[in-house]
Amino acid sequence: MAEVQKTTLSGELTQRFIEFVVMHAQNAALFLGQIPNPKTGQGEVNLDLARMFIDQLAMIQEKTRGNLTSEEAKVLSNALSNLQMAYVEVAREQPKNAAQPETPEAAPSASPTEHPPAAQSEPSAPASSTESETESRKKFTKSYGP
Repeated sequence: MAEVQKTTLSGELTQRFIEFVVMHAQNAALFLGQIPNPKTGQGEVNLDLARMFIDQLAMIQEKTRGNLTSEEAKVLSNALSNLQMAYVEVAREQPKNAAQPETPEAAPSASPTEHPPAAQSEPSAPASSTESETESRKKFTKSYGP
């Protein structure tokens, strides 16, 4: 009887994990303008917030590698790749619309080797100039575009 309960619990956890992934994917899609804002009924683009949700899904994928069922891994992988492609498309359209200042951040590609200097730049974070703080963020952002 313990096996039946374990199987049921496993199925519930799989369902919860998939719901978690879908919720994050929907939030990313909302900020990519693919889903209309419930308050305004209009699609709104916020690349910073979209990138945050996409990066969180990528982190979940990395941290759970080898511990997911095939269904969970497939849902996560598909959601992540679809969102990354949508992000690239929206980021390419942004300069034409000139609506968001974060499009220049999407252009530079951050490689994994750039992450260690981020720890070195933290002591300079309390700089009085907001421009240097913005430049600091630009150097160490993840990009899905060219």
